[in-house]
Amino acid sequence: MATHELIANPDTVHWGFYDASLEPVMRIRSGDTLEVHTESGREEYLAELGTRASRNLRDILAQVPQELGPHIMTGPVAVEDAQPGDVLEVRIHEVKTRYDWGYNAIRPMMGGLPEDFPYTRAVIVDLDLEAQTGDWGAGVKVPLRPYFGNFGVAPPPAVGRVGSYPPSAWGGNLDNKELISGSIAYFPIFNEGALFSVGDGHGCQGDGEACLTAIETGLSGTMEIIVRKDLQLENPRAETDTHYILMGFDPILDNAAKMALRETIQFLGELRGMSRDDAYTLCSLAVDLRVTQIVNGVKGVHAMLPKSLFT
Repeated sequence: MATHELIANPDTVHWGFYDASLEPVMRIRSGDTLEVHTESGREEYLAELGTRASRNLRDILAQVPQELGPHIMTGPVAVEDAQPGDVLEVRIHEVKTRYDWGYNAIRPMMGGLPEDFPYTRAVIVDLDLEAQTGDWGAGVKVPLRPYFGNFGVAPPPAVGRVGSYPPSAWGGNLDNKELISGSIAYFPIFNEGALFSVGDGHGCQGDGEACLTAIETGLSGTMEIIVRKDLQLENPRAETDTHYILMGFDPILDNAAKMALRETIQFLGELRGMSRDDAYTLCSLAVDLRVTQIVNGVKGVHAMLPKSLFT
């Protein structure tokens, strides 16, 4: 299978939205590998960054219109033979940081405590790529654990253009820190070609993403893209070496938790033929519900189901 390199530049990104009407910037086959290099940044940081900001980032900020959301999305990539009703399997072989800097920001009326922090504060974070830490200051260095916060397929055509902020059935702003190197994500496909996009590089993030942002930075990722015609999904799923991950999204956190539980109960029925009663009980005994993020309008909860239960 072929390997394709996709570099974020003004011709290969869309800023702040997903849309089924976008023309693909690249076409690949099922089973091909995609090497993607993304950008993150804002114009107000360029003066402080100086030459540390790439030429491509500067050109994107100057030339590409931002609509609806803040995320610079690379793509979309069309996958041959992908049809509505199929599933796109994204095997994330490697994710690594591209640059020695990232940023974190508080924005007024946003984040987990908007009433407590009604102002803007932005910090440029120095990244030590050898030690894999971010220098937060005050004697604190946070360990890097890079992953893409925002990726998925185009939404159904009837939905139209949607902002990149909320997670949904097509993926989008999942902000799930488990989706690091070695993980696999699965997305239901709504359009011919799937129209896969990726962005929102995170150097690291805590569950919840409390202040609104992680360490936002440019990433490089190597992903194997596979069309699955033997699966049917209504919502994204994922897995790591140790866990199956089922997801829930809703503006109300309780409802997001209920969705994650229902997705897990359904999955256990598919995987092991469990009754709903048995699956529900197992969720109480062995499944961890984690708050993915509370800052994107539509909140996220992910259920961590250990694979060790079935070995």
